[in-house]
Amino acid sequence: MDKHETILDLARRAHEKDSFNGAWLYAENGKIISKGAVGFRDPEDKEPLTEDSVFQLASVTKQFTAAAVMLAVRKGLLDLDDEIVKYFPQIPYPGATVRHLLTHTSGIPDYFDDEDWFIEKWKREDRVPCNDEILDFLCETKAERYGAPGEKFEYSNTGYNLLALLVERLSGVPFEKFLQENIFDPAGMTHTHCCHIRRDGVPFGNYAQATVIEDDRYIADVDSKEDRVVTAFDGLNGDDYVFTTLDDMFRWDRVLREGSVVTKEEQQLMYTPVVLNSGEVYRDEDEDDGEGYGFGWGVSQRDGLGLVVSHSGGMPGVFTWFERFVDADKVIITLFNRDPMDYRAEDTAWEGIRDIAYGREPGPVVSIEDIAVKDPDRSSWESFCGKYEHPEDDDFIIDEIYLEDGELHAKATDDDGVDFEFRLYPIGNNEFGRKRGMVKITFAEGSISYAGSTCKKI
Repeated sequence: MDKHETILDLARRAHEKDSFNGAWLYAENGKIISKGAVGFRDPEDKEPLTEDSVFQLASVTKQFTAAAVMLAVRKGLLDLDDEIVKYFPQIPYPGATVRHLLTHTSGIPDYFDDEDWFIEKWKREDRVPCNDEILDFLCETKAERYGAPGEKFEYSNTGYNLLALLVERLSGVPFEKFLQENIFDPAGMTHTHCCHIRRDGVPFGNYAQATVIEDDRYIADVDSKEDRVVTAFDGLNGDDYVFTTLDDMFRWDRVLREGSVVTKEEQQLMYTPVVLNSGEVYRDEDEDDGEGYGFGWGVSQRDGLGLVVSHSGGMPGVFTWFERFVDADKVIITLFNRDPMDYRAEDTAWEGIRDIAYGREPGPVVSIEDIAVKDPDRSSWESFCGKYEHPEDDDFIIDEIYLEDGELHAKATDDDGVDFEFRLYPIGNNEFGRKRGMVKITFAEGSISYAGSTCKKI
């Protein structure tokens, strides 16, 4: 198999389905096997992406925040087992330590659960809230914590905001500057910045504009009426807002392998899965390999490959992935700057790239149209129509099913409370899928099942 040509073909086929707009790099033993970019860095399709385009990392940023904390520990500025209230006595979450924040076991709620606080402040005061206002957020909302510190893993971006603020206050320099002077510059990552482009403007060229789909057309994330968080959250630090290139992330992989910025002993600690109060190592039940979580990294042991660490990132118009095969010396970097028209097409292309790294034959790029039943039996479809009950606290809710032009459609609400409609594509016996999502919807007599829930027809 020609790995480069295979990856290039996967990217091009998905791009033809409007579902791969980004850049990738795959390397083995320090040698780049495949690198490229397809698509555009603007919503108008005027500026092609290049291999040196600058992308927002989203939550892949967390590994740099974790590295900054390790450097602060090395400098003697703090200890991993220090309680956060030692530094921020006003927050109403005693018992949570630096270690808890790094491993998402602090129980401190995620600000995404109450995003309106930031949106309303941004609109009311005509300014983007800064990261130090995460303290005000926690004190004013006093949201119920997810659990006792160390009790369970519950992903919380807020913890990484607090870590960035902690490094900033103890070091006496802005967090952005701390990353630049202590990580990016020493690592030789010359095109990497921690910055706030929606609040302050774009400080660099060749930016791959985050692009979303609204009213079936591409628009910049900042122009979206639905994704209001992209500007309201832009003043935060620690969980996002590092911007970089393929080559700089590859450089970061090599620097980690050298141990020149973060020592190998420090990395070993970062790559150790968190142990809960019960004595059990946390494992993600949704992952086939039971992935654990260390300090800003997902951690797993793979047969024949050894230690593998990774992290994903996602924001409106952004999807990123960074995966390091520590023992096997491989690395995968994928950076996307546009929401896909068809999630399956993007996902199968991305999984295909990973298949190559794992020594597997990649499957074809498929869209929902490719797997949909071509001449389905529609005789029972009318009986599926109507309104359905749904759990109040679900992130994704289907409210009603209806027929239009002979096809089934759904009225739904997403996790932001935004109402939308979509077509259902038949993919099996009373089973349906949607184009811009991976959920499978199954009908039975008087009920609908999706996302682990079964809801009765009203």
